[in-house]
Amino acid sequence: MWRVVLSISVPLALYNGFNHLFSLLDTMMAAHIGSEVVSAVSYLSQIKTMITAIGGGLAVAGGIIIARYYGAGDGRSVKKYVNTVLFLAIGMGLALLILLLPFTTQILRLAKTPEAHIKIGTSYFIVEILTIVAIFINNVYIAIEKAKGSTKTIFHLNLLVLALKLVLTALFVYVLNYGITMMAVATLISHIALTIIGMSNMMKADIEFRINPKSVDISMETLKPVFKLALPIFFERFTFSLGKVIVNSISAFYGSMVVGALGVSNNVAGVITSTTNGFQDGEAAIISQNLGNKSLNRALEAFKKTMLVCIGLGVVGLVFTNLFMRQIIGIFAKGDQEFAIMIKGILSYEILALVTLTITSAVMGLLYGFGYTRLTLIINFLRLFLFRIPTLYLLKNYTGLGSESVGIAMLISNGMVGVTALAVAYGVIKRMQKKGTVELLPTED
Repeated sequence: MWRVVLSISVPLALYNGFNHLFSLLDTMMAAHIGSEVVSAVSYLSQIKTMITAIGGGLAVAGGIIIARYYGAGDGRSVKKYVNTVLFLAIGMGLALLILLLPFTTQILRLAKTPEAHIKIGTSYFIVEILTIVAIFINNVYIAIEKAKGSTKTIFHLNLLVLALKLVLTALFVYVLNYGITMMAVATLISHIALTIIGMSNMMKADIEFRINPKSVDISMETLKPVFKLALPIFFERFTFSLGKVIVNSISAFYGSMVVGALGVSNNVAGVITSTTNGFQDGEAAIISQNLGNKSLNRALEAFKKTMLVCIGLGVVGLVFTNLFMRQIIGIFAKGDQEFAIMIKGILSYEILALVTLTITSAVMGLLYGFGYTRLTLIINFLRLFLFRIPTLYLLKNYTGLGSESVGIAMLISNGMVGVTALAVAYGVIKRMQKKGTVELLPTED
């Protein structure tokens, strides 16, 4: 099982890690334009993530079901769900495009976006919306590759796309001196490149994974299990991003630069958590395949091994960040001492809960693999709307801590969610061991 976990999950972890490092480079390039731009990008990115949660939920749900049938050797059902989920992703992406594009400014104001950020970033946000269709398709393609264990393919393709995005962004910002809108254009071009490559690969894939419009089935019998899994994942990711938007709007009370400082802190801590999320994705695929093959014990063994890896990565990240915090902050502050102090005031607290966050990643992989998507929704809902937002509200209104309140709220929420996730994992494992069998289509009944 160690060999399986590492061979499946390491490419995903490396991809996620590189992806996050490239997003850090994006933040550095935004800092080259100005600290206000960093804040605008941080704020608008959460609104975009809130919207793309729809496609993310669909992709994860489809991947779980495809992996189950693939593990069971049911090629006909694999083919049906591959094409149906892809069809749904394209349809939803186009529908969102039509609904959102005419109302971009209104959407930003509805999300309590500061007027300064709306002025700087409206064009940026419009381009980001155009990227949604490609993101939806790419998420499904990546989920399909995960389901069949082709994680090295994902790593190589996405690394190529990330490199393209980095080169284009550097060209637009450093050479041509364009603003943040062209940073979004670089993202759009790189996602379209992945879409073209992915769809080309699916045209040549094995018969059960090949694109075939005739295999699309939109009957309720086929769609019901997809939406049953996808809706909780969508609401989980949507509410999580909505919660971050709310946190950003509360943090703006301390000044617009605090939003940028929080974004930098999240990105620094996210280098490790994004890597453990790669292990989470691999774990979910391994568990789903083993459950399809009626191997409950091996599924649980995958969780235990992934948990050990995630804890180890959390410890390494905590030590490394504390040792080199001054140098890390200096990269983003660009000599702005006020901005550097704000970043340190948040990051020094947030990083203390890094290990509990990596534990949460392992638990989420377990829950996705077993199809307990409603529990992942509850855990992330509690993380933001019980542990984080009320804490930040109380600190803002009843203490004089200033912008450090944001970091303390991050520490409390990220610590408490780890404890909650462990308790949920214990209950799920005991329930599954007592039950002894798992249905082919995931259920939480």
